[in-house]
Amino acid sequence: MPPRYRIFVTEMAKHEIIPCERCGSAIECKANSYTKCQCSVIQLTLNEMQYISEQHDGCLCAPCLFQIQQEYQEIFSSESTSGGAFKQ
Repeated sequence: MPPRYRIFVTEMAKHEIIPCERCGSAIECKANSYTKCQCSVIQLTLNEMQYISEQHDGCLCAPCLFQIQQEYQEIFSSESTSGGAFKQ
């Protein structure tokens, strides 16, 4: 049994608890296992990812990612309906 315990401890050490860069809430970063990370539940387009990466360098919690995604969609949907800067 001790070898299994050591393997379990080693696996747990791969992830760390860090603060969300935006709101400060504690999140478990699983960058080495992205599909199991809490942030992977938010499906982002390439443009949304670029928008977020221009504002933030670190990890964000899923609720913050969702809020920024909504912010992005509001900004760019209003520009397309109001003849924003991208219309020619």
